[in-house]
Amino acid sequence: MTYRLAWRRYRLPFLRAVRTAHGPWLAREGLLVRLEDDAGRAGFGEVAPIPWFGTETLAEAEAALAGLGDATGATAIDGIDESCGCLRFALAAAVEEVGRADGGPPASANARLPVAALLPAGKAALAAADKARADGYVAFKWKVGVLAGADEQVLLDDLLARLPKGAALRLDANGAWTARQASRWLDRCAERPIEFVEQPCFAEASAGAAAQRRTDDVLLGLARDYPTKLALDESVAGWRALQSWLARGWPGVLVVKPALLGAPASVLALLDQYHADAVFSSALETAVGRRAALRLAFSFKGAAARALGFGVAPLFEDTRFDCPPAPYLSIEDVSQIDPGALWNALN
Repeated sequence: MTYRLAWRRYRLPFLRAVRTAHGPWLAREGLLVRLEDDAGRAGFGEVAPIPWFGTETLAEAEAALAGLGDATGATAIDGIDESCGCLRFALAAAVEEVGRADGGPPASANARLPVAALLPAGKAALAAADKARADGYVAFKWKVGVLAGADEQVLLDDLLARLPKGAALRLDANGAWTARQASRWLDRCAERPIEFVEQPCFAEASAGAAAQRRTDDVLLGLARDYPTKLALDESVAGWRALQSWLARGWPGVLVVKPALLGAPASVLALLDQYHADAVFSSALETAVGRRAALRLAFSFKGAAARALGFGVAPLFEDTRFDCPPAPYLSIEDVSQIDPGALWNALN
C-alpha cells in the first residue's frame, strides 16, 4: 500500500496560558498529517510533541516526514524511530482511518465514560469545582504544588466539602514535591477520599541518570508505604519509559497520553498484556489527535475503572480545534469529530 503524504503546521494560542515547570505555555504548536490511498480514501493524524516531556521536537518530526517523501508505504512508516513517538502516533492513526472503510465507529469495549474536570491551582479551584459539579461532573483533578503546602492542604478540605458524594478527586503535583513534601501530603491524603496523587516527584533527563534513579526509588517507596494510590504521568511520557515501569510491576496508576507514545495498537497491546491500571489523558492536542487518543481509550477493556483525563476544554482561542466540554463521552461523540474540516481550516 502506497500513500500520498502531506502535512501542515499549526500554532494555536491557548485560551489561557498553561502553567508548566518551564514557565507559561502560551500556544500549542504541532502538525496535522494527511495520508491518501490509491482509492482516494484519506486519513488524518496529529503530531503534538512536548519536548520537555522527552518527546521529539517539532523540527525533528518535520525532518522525519520530509524523509518519507510525498509518497510513502507502510514499511517506511513502520520504520520511523521509536524516539519519534508523536509522529508514529499520527501516522498510525492516519493509516488506521484510511483502512476504516465504512467510516463508522470502531468496535469498543466501552460505550460511555466519565471525564475528569480539570480544576485550576489555588483558591480558584473552589468556584471551578462548583461549576463543574453543576455541569454534571463526578470526577475532578486539582493542580497542587503551586502554593505553600499548608495553604493547599486547608483548601483541600474546603474542596472535598464541595464535591458530590462519591466523587473522585485526583491531586496532580506535576513533580513539584520533594520526597519529604510528598510524604507529608500522603499522610494527609490517607485520611481523605483521594482517588490518587499524580506524579508527586520527578527528575527530568537534564538532572542526570543518577537523579532519575533516586527519584524512581522514591516513587516506588511512596507507593509501597502509603494507602493512597500514586500515579505516574511525566515518568511514563515515552514508549520505553512506559514499558520499563510496567515491567517493574508499578503498583499504582499510569497516566497514558496516547499522543506521545506511538502507534495506538501497540500501546493498547502493551497495556492489555500487563492488565494496567491506566487513565487516558490529553496532551493538549487538537480535536484531530484527541479523536485518535479517545478511540484507543474506548478500546481498552480496563478504561471504565477510571474517568478520562480529557476535561481540558475550552482550550484554544480558535474553538474550531477544540472538543466541547462534557462530563461524559461516548464513542459516537468521538466519531462526530471531522478531522478533514480542521485540515482545511489550516489552508
